[in-house]
Amino acid sequence: MISMEIEKNSFGQLSDGREVSMFNLRNDAGMEVDITNYGGIITAIRIPDRNKVPGDVVLGFDNLEDYLGEHPYFGAIVGRSANRIAKGRFTLEGKEYSLAVNNGPNHLHGGIRGFDKVLWTAATEKTIDSVSLKLGYESVHMEEGYPGNLMVEVDYTLNDSNELIISYRATTDRATIVNLTNHSYFNLNNCRGDVLDHDLMIDADAITEFDEHSTPTGRILPVEGTCFDFRRAKKIGKEIGTTPPGYDMNYVLNDDDGELRRIAAVYHEGTGRSMDVLTTQPGVQLYTSNYVDGIAGKEGVQYEKHSAVCLETQHFPDAPNQQSFPSTVLYPGEEYDQVTIYRFKW
Repeated sequence: MISMEIEKNSFGQLSDGREVSMFNLRNDAGMEVDITNYGGIITAIRIPDRNKVPGDVVLGFDNLEDYLGEHPYFGAIVGRSANRIAKGRFTLEGKEYSLAVNNGPNHLHGGIRGFDKVLWTAATEKTIDSVSLKLGYESVHMEEGYPGNLMVEVDYTLNDSNELIISYRATTDRATIVNLTNHSYFNLNNCRGDVLDHDLMIDADAITEFDEHSTPTGRILPVEGTCFDFRRAKKIGKEIGTTPPGYDMNYVLNDDDGELRRIAAVYHEGTGRSMDVLTTQPGVQLYTSNYVDGIAGKEGVQYEKHSAVCLETQHFPDAPNQQSFPSTVLYPGEEYDQVTIYRFKW
């Protein structure tokens, strides 16, 4: 029988004296996940390789101070609205709202102080075959420019099938925009080197076309015959040179009916590790760490360009301004409810 465990430890303090905690989730199969309630950040995922040697497969830092500084959202929950909103503006129920412009001409990942930079409440739960970290946050009306008091819950659950299940729920007291994701950076080779030798599959026939600012134009383009076609697994590095500086686009996932389905897979031949991605979301952002440049990470490892791959399950970027995209509007009386699973094998 698998013995599930969850342990809480101190991870330091914020400048106002509030305590930050680290939670270690583990099973007897050899999988461990470390998550802090600051930003809901996954700081480590340790799994064995084919020789049963454990290794960490997500980029991050060893201490809280580095997470409090500037970094590219390593492992964090991002929101209220993940990805880009063009010109930091959207109109809802006849009123225009202005958001922080923090990525060229765009609003990105919830703004200056998004969900990745707040302290979440935390509770733990243990069953026979799983352990869960249950995080909560109240985003007040007009925080970062978003309307409505939003109650958010994110559960991280590790089970005996070596799955990390991320469940998102949210309710609001007035119409608002919600699009949540997790921004983990995966490198199945113990976070060493780049991921160009990783095999990647994405079950998507199309992408959302983007302009020079990585903002969707509203057009949907087929991947057939392009370097963006990952419907059959291929090395990430095989055609990355044809789309400099690398991959950073939203895939329109096949079979989008709101049900949980396998939408992507990553495999590293050298270690024998693989990761399946399952989600209820309509899209996934493929990002190949194009702008990671000499960041000092865990154990002194220098993270460089293409050092990891992100598969950020989501609604499409700039959805509030694109009527043809799946809506990210949440109304009072409704519940935002999404699930993503990262399933590991070795």
